[in-house]
Amino acid sequence: MTQVDKQDTNGVGLGEWIFRILLVAGAAYMVYSWFEPWWSAKILVLPGEDHMVMRPWGIEVVSQVKKNAEASLWSMPWFFEPFMWTYLTLCMLALAASLFVKRQVSFAFVKLPKLKLPLATVLIGFVGMSYLIAVVLAFVIGDLRAEMADSNFIGKSKVVHAMTGNKVKMVSDLKDGYWFALYAGPVLILLALLRGLFVGKLKE
Repeated sequence: MTQVDKQDTNGVGLGEWIFRILLVAGAAYMVYSWFEPWWSAKILVLPGEDHMVMRPWGIEVVSQVKKNAEASLWSMPWFFEPFMWTYLTLCMLALAASLFVKRQVSFAFVKLPKLKLPLATVLIGFVGMSYLIAVVLAFVIGDLRAEMADSNFIGKSKVVHAMTGNKVKMVSDLKDGYWFALYAGPVLILLALLRGLFVGKLKE
């Protein structure tokens, strides 16, 4: 792809405007995946669907499950939800800053030449990589929590009724939102790698 030389009155090239639009679209895709359910479970003895729903900031449960199921199935530490919302806010601020920052950062490695990268590229790549890690960790943590409760994170299992001690059947699966989120990180990483094709190099 060739660099586009046309610039507006503010010195921003057409290629940079195209990249900004792509980045805003990538950020919107990430936010969309954030608000979509990632996982759900249905307790077969209860009416309705999705009695437990996992989102990035925790697991939402209906009142019947909260009263009668083991808390280890759904409870999270008190700080988890505000931590995750803070994380999303910082990610959006980093992506917004990457639209305008012009600085470069240097990375020095032993016995290797000093590497200079645009700060914007680093910010976008960091957000994409961190979100990908967060999505993978959500699955790992969910699977561990399910194992601790003697149930399966994906598929059919039996959970203990807290009041009676009886086991009831549960069916759980990943939702479309999880796959959206899993792809959102790589999309941002790809944008970080391709940024140089749209945005001109900084003058030293």
